[in-house]
Amino acid sequence: MVKREEALALLKKNVTNRNLQKHCLAAEAVMRRLARHCGEDEELWGLTGLLHDIDWDRTKGELDRHSLEGADMLDELGMPPEVVYAVKVHNEHHGLPRQSLLDKALYAVDPLTGFIVAGALIRPEKKLAAVDVPFLTNRFKEKAFARGANREQMQTCAELGLSLEEFIGLGLEAMQENAKELGL
Repeated sequence: MVKREEALALLKKNVTNRNLQKHCLAAEAVMRRLARHCGEDEELWGLTGLLHDIDWDRTKGELDRHSLEGADMLDELGMPPEVVYAVKVHNEHHGLPRQSLLDKALYAVDPLTGFIVAGALIRPEKKLAAVDVPFLTNRFKEKAFARGANREQMQTCAELGLSLEEFIGLGLEAMQENAKELGL
């Protein structure tokens, strides 16, 4: 399995959009926090979050290829099969079943990071520290807010045994702890 430093270099080499890199860093942070909460392997879950969109530059706009190429890339790097599969199934376009907690966590986390960032960006401070769980749960009900963050996908956190409030809280906590790296 690749180390975090190597994974970060791979991400920066393959994903050139700085905002998408930040999304992957945010996904890593939230996945690590969820791993701790669920008693799972924090390193494995973190790398899964960090590398889940590794193929984005190659497959941009082609949802039928996105995540399949990423999974192949990770397989070639010798990443564990559970990481490869979780990356493959985070794109619902393929209709593959999410089986493990890792699969389910990555799927739910993917839109959560953008939702939380949107919450920070509408605050005058434009900082994650200015955001709290009640603020985000209230915004969750507003369809116009963070329109691209799939609410149904986020609500699959129930498959992890988490309420939406708990899930948002864990995600926000993780991202606040990494606010400097995320630029927020």
